[in-house]
Amino acid sequence: MAAFYMKKMFVFDGGKPIEAVIRTYGQEDFAALIRVQQESFPPPFPSELWWDEEQLTEHITRFPEGALCVEVADEVVGSLTGLRVNYEEADAIDHSWSSITDEGYIRTHRPDGDTLYIVDICIRPAYRKLGLGKWMMQSMYEVVVHLGLSRLLGGGRMPGYQRYADKWSADAYVHEVMEGNVKDPVLTFLLRCGRTPVQVVPNYLEDAESLNYALLMEWRNPFRP
Repeated sequence: MAAFYMKKMFVFDGGKPIEAVIRTYGQEDFAALIRVQQESFPPPFPSELWWDEEQLTEHITRFPEGALCVEVADEVVGSLTGLRVNYEEADAIDHSWSSITDEGYIRTHRPDGDTLYIVDICIRPAYRKLGLGKWMMQSMYEVVVHLGLSRLLGGGRMPGYQRYADKWSADAYVHEVMEGNVKDPVLTFLLRCGRTPVQVVPNYLEDAESLNYALLMEWRNPFRP
C-alpha cells in the first residue's frame, strides 16, 4: 500500500507564524490543483501544459508518493509532482521534459526506478513569500529517503536567460548564476533548496523565457553511497 504523506508545520508571513500542511493530494483536490497551475504559470507559458484531470488521475494512481500539495488555511496553494525512473548519466545529454514525463501523464513511471524525477513544482504567487516551495522540495527529499532511492533529479527552468542570451551561451549563463553574479528566479531557488547542477539541456521544454533551455539538477540521498 502506498504511503500517505502528511506534515504540519509553521511558516512565517513577516513575523507571524502561519500553519501549513504538506500532504498527498487526491481526486478531491483536482480543481484546486488546476487553479494553482493557472495562477503559477501565466502566459507566455503554454496553457496546454497546465495539468488536467486525466494527468492528475495518472499521478495519484501510478505514484501517489510523488503527488504532494500544500495547504494554508485549508486552501491548496501549491503542488509538487514526481515519478520514478531509471536514469543514466548519458541520458542527460539528450532528453526533454515531455519524453521523460510522458507529457506530464507519467506513464513512463517505473516502480523499480532508482531516481525520483521532478515533473512540476508550483506555488500560487500570493503565497511565494512564505517559503513553501523550499519546504515542499524538502518533503520530496524525505520521500527519496523513505523509499531508499539514490537521488532526486529534475530540469530547472532558466527564465532569466532571455535577458542575457545575446551575450552568453546557456552554459555561460549558468556559470554566472553559480558565481553569484546573476540571480535566476528558478535556478537560484533550486540551489537554495540544496540541488546541485548536472548539465544544461537544450530543447527541454517549450519556454520562451528560458529559450527552451533547462539546467538538470540533482539532490543525492545522503544515506546512499
